[in-house]
Order: sequence, then structure tokens, then C-alpha cells
Amino acid sequence: MKWNIYLSGEIHTSWRDEIIEGCKKYNLDVDFSSAVTNHEASDSAGDVLGVPTESFFRDNQSSKINAIRTKTLIKKCDLAIIRFGDKYKQWNAAFDAGCCMALDKPYITLHHEDIIHPLKEVDAGGYGWAKDTEQVVELLNYIINK
Repeated sequence: MKWNIYLSGEIHTSWRDEIIEGCKKYNLDVDFSSAVTNHEASDSAGDVLGVPTESFFRDNQSSKINAIRTKTLIKKCDLAIIRFGDKYKQWNAAFDAGCCMALDKPYITLHHEDIIHPLKEVDAGGYGWAKDTEQVVELLNYIINK
């Protein structure tokens, strides 16, 4: 079986590439998908419909366009990896975790120990918590190959 894994969360580090490369080392039969990771492209997704004069409406319009991609890819995934970084609050990642729960899609969270408390509900809904990308790759190897 080819696994479809959705990579959700922060876009400011190379964690996605680390997981993809790690899975290649194990020859895992996986396809990866993700939200748009180019910050400016994501922020301007709705601009083709006209650029609103207030930032709230621009953000709202673009978030709805981005949600088409996000919801579709989450519905199609077999498993999601949801990354919470240290520098920014990833409300979108928390929302993706909620979508996974509502759709009965398993997910694994990826974050450092210092944000366990604010993510306790998100972690409780997941099937595992990894501290680094190496742990994620090892979990994927086990899930897919064992």
C-alpha cells in the first residue's frame, strides 16, 4: 500500500525535507502533501478575486482559498504529521489537527517539550508525539514496514 502523508504546520524550517529524505533512506512507499509553504503565495491566494483594502478581509479571503487545498488533502491522507514550531503560533496547525479528529484521520504531533502544556488537547487527540524529525521517520518506518 502506498501511504499518503499530509505534512501540516510551520513553514519556516526544513522539517518537511528532513522527513521526506529520511523516508527515502528506508525506501518507504509514501506520497507527501502539504499546504502551500510559500508564505507570500499563501497570503495572496485570494488576490485574484480582488485585493481588499482591509487586511482582515484579505486574510479571510485567502484563508478560504487555502482551505480548499488543505481540506481536500487532509481528507485524502492516511496520516498527518502536524508540526508546531518555536517561533510562531501555528493556529493553522491546530485547526488541521481538529480537522483530522473530525474526519477520523490519525495524526502525530511534532514539537519540542517546552510547548507540551499549550498543546495538551492537540496531543491528546493524536496517536503520538515526536520531539524531532528522526523520531517521525522511525515511526513511519515502523508503521509502514513492520
